[in-house]
Amino acid sequence: MMSDGLQEELGEAAGARGAKAPGIVPDAGKYEQQLSRGLTFKENILITLSAVTPASSVFIIVPAIINGIGGASALAFLIGALVGVFVALCYAELSSAFPITGGEYAFVARTLGKPWGFGLFLLNLVSGVLIIGVIASGAGQYLGVLSNALGGGWVGIVVILVTTVIACLGIKTNAWVTGVFLILEIGALVVLTVVGFLHVSQPISTLWTVTTSGPGGTLVSASAGLVVSYTATALFAFNGYGAAVYYAEETKNARSTIGRAILWSLVIAVVAEIVPTIAVLLGSKDLAALVASPAPMTQFLTERAGPVVNTLVSVGIAIAVINAVLAIILQFGRTLFSSARDRSWPDAINRPLGRIHPRLRTPVVATIIVGVIAALCLWLVPFSVLLVATSAGIVILYALVGLAAFVGRINHTTDAAEYRMPMWPVAPILMTLATLGILVMSLIADWMPVAVAVGIFAVGLLYYALYLRGKPDRWTLPLPADEELEDEVRG
Repeated sequence: MMSDGLQEELGEAAGARGAKAPGIVPDAGKYEQQLSRGLTFKENILITLSAVTPASSVFIIVPAIINGIGGASALAFLIGALVGVFVALCYAELSSAFPITGGEYAFVARTLGKPWGFGLFLLNLVSGVLIIGVIASGAGQYLGVLSNALGGGWVGIVVILVTTVIACLGIKTNAWVTGVFLILEIGALVVLTVVGFLHVSQPISTLWTVTTSGPGGTLVSASAGLVVSYTATALFAFNGYGAAVYYAEETKNARSTIGRAILWSLVIAVVAEIVPTIAVLLGSKDLAALVASPAPMTQFLTERAGPVVNTLVSVGIAIAVINAVLAIILQFGRTLFSSARDRSWPDAINRPLGRIHPRLRTPVVATIIVGVIAALCLWLVPFSVLLVATSAGIVILYALVGLAAFVGRINHTTDAAEYRMPMWPVAPILMTLATLGILVMSLIADWMPVAVAVGIFAVGLLYYALYLRGKPDRWTLPLPADEELEDEVRG
């Protein structure tokens, strides 16, 4: 059951707000069903997996792990997958309690308190917009194999603008667009996997032997402790399966569906990333050369299958990058819309950002704003700055989600959840401790990304304290909308 204090607050907010707040049903103290609740379980997964972008992870993130710990990369991925299960369980329970478009900030604000929720909202929004630019920059890198003219930085800007237009279309249309792209992306991974397993040359013990590149390109033994440090990188390779929560108000039977979508997206992502990685490690002709290579996957494909196959797979990776940009724009367009619906900004800003297109049933203005700002950031902000500003935010987000899943049961704010994670509180405690440990290690390695993330979070806290706190018509955070499909949606 909801706490008496929260119930009272919602009642007061509904009365104070009246008809002034579009998107809220005053009498019920709930969000109005504005978005089109037309996504099925499978369609949600299509969009969510596109945000995970397993092919991009295998070709962009996995190489860094192979360079660091050699064949033990597979072990790092297995440990990362185990931590990912804890994360997914927390997401599943929280999304069942709060099937709301706002995503993580909706969880944290309702369980840990509004200031923490707004701090996380601002950190997540800024990081999300910037990471669109980071990912889009990879499109030119892989399309450049077709033509040098396609290898410039301008390609990423075009990708952002085009995908922004697509993201404004209906959610079911986007589900199938991302689905087609996802099939092509998985096809590239299948090619990589088949080539690897057809040329197995390394012993199975390679997969748990920690090695790195030594003098002259030779393999030398490395500390087993390195596996733990690279597990953090492996965990980030799976990141994105929580994106299912951003489409909660557009997914049928959200309280039961979103949790399953998160868990299945994680399972599929783990399989789609770890199997090709194992295939490459075992199929490598020269493991030492693979570990020393700045582009192990490209080297492997060229060596084992020839340049033509490598070119075709590179095009598949470019498609994966484009698909990921589309999925993330969809995600953060809805985050910005949700913030306007919660009246986070002055009304002159809330009104356009919180508007839903009457025919498309999507937050068109919010989506366009996200896409345009992301394109401008890619154009004007140095790539190194983009990386610094995004790298630590996800760790803080995971830590707060773990705390929210733990505290929510204690203060009964998550009592409405239809899904209950097994063996609570093991998952949220381990998840929180693991992410805090990663944060400390990251701080020791390079304090700047952590400082930037904490600074953005602090700005969110300050904004809440100065503008939102104490105002009865701002940030009242109603209950989720009733899952009653409108006649036009049913049709």
